[in-house]
Amino acid sequence: MPTVLIKYGYRFHFYSGDRYEPPHIHVDGDGNEAKVWLTDLRVAEAGGFSQRDLKRIVEVVAEHRQQMMEAWHDYFA
Repeated sequence: MPTVLIKYGYRFHFYSGDRYEPPHIHVDGDGNEAKVWLTDLRVAEAGGFSQRDLKRIVEVVAEHRQQMMEAWHDYFA
């Protein structure tokens, strides 16, 4: 599971088995997990994160989306 970024205590990564899904990033932090679609910055899963945390997570994904998309395409190419 390649880690793309660690910021604000959140780990942004994807799983090798994610190949057949649209580009997305998984986020772990404080025992919680989320999944964010990279194409439209929509939260797909929000396991345990508060709305405040999710807002911050989406902001980080938006800021680093290009890097995350490149990592996705490089890994699954």
